[in-house]
Amino acid sequence: MNCVRRNNHSITSEFILLGLPINPELNGIYSALFLAMYLTTVLGNLLIILLIRLDSRLHTPMYFFLSHLAFTDISFSSVTAPKMFVNMLTHSQSISYTGCISQVYFFLLFADLDSFLLTSMAYDRYVAICHPLHYTTIMSQSLCVLLLIVSWVLSFASAILHTLLLAHLSFCGGNTLPHFFCDLSALLKLSSSDTTINELVIFTVGVVIITVPLICILVSYGYIGSTILRTPSTKGICKALSTCGSHLSVVSLYYGAIIGLYSFPSPNYSNDKDVIVAVMYTVVTPMLNPFIYSLRNRDIKGALRNMLNRRLEFSS
Repeated sequence: MNCVRRNNHSITSEFILLGLPINPELNGIYSALFLAMYLTTVLGNLLIILLIRLDSRLHTPMYFFLSHLAFTDISFSSVTAPKMFVNMLTHSQSISYTGCISQVYFFLLFADLDSFLLTSMAYDRYVAICHPLHYTTIMSQSLCVLLLIVSWVLSFASAILHTLLLAHLSFCGGNTLPHFFCDLSALLKLSSSDTTINELVIFTVGVVIITVPLICILVSYGYIGSTILRTPSTKGICKALSTCGSHLSVVSLYYGAIIGLYSFPSPNYSNDKDVIVAVMYTVVTPMLNPFIYSLRNRDIKGALRNMLNRRLEFSS
């Protein structure tokens, strides 16, 4: 292993990613499977963005946030998936120190941004159902842009803080990561430096980035549920549920994977569960989001039908 001196501490010039806990002989099959899932993620989310941009009826706060969520999902999956495919196909498990640190930064940036966008969408649904008469006044364009900017700023601050602290650690005792990407917690376990400050920051920032948004989402849906139960009309209940069902499904997938990972940690001698859960929220969840919003959302399905009809009319 090659070590380099930088700023009075030692760093490794590269890391070895052990990848997925699968039989190496099946790498070709799994790489083809994950490539298909990644392409589905990119194309599906691009379709969501395209439909929202082309259909004026989707120029609402909910779909404004959804388009940015789709972009974030593409970016989030692209941080880890392409490198995983290359390693599986070439049987090369190395990643440079700079590439590893960069991967940590962008992974945290888009993961945090996902959390804030889901929270903004929950607030939008809360206003739409609990205060429908004031919806257009409250959810103004300026507020939507402000929520988006705040989401980006907080995500950037969190990601850069973790990355700078990580860059000050020494990595000369070992360079093998039992993962398919540069996971922050795996890197801290590998470091030969004292990681107390890093772990304290992870806990503190995690409360702000993950726990607080989750609480806000739960409170929003608590008010939504209370409002729905007071609605005498069955049609009104169905309409309210249809507008929230897709978002609630995505929230369940996103936070379910995170809760499963951190509430039930793997024993020290086994990292397989963590790797499998990571595949769920980096590859599977971004792929499922377009299907959830297209299959359960009448507006998206209507926009897709209109686009296809216009295409057929144009071709004929």
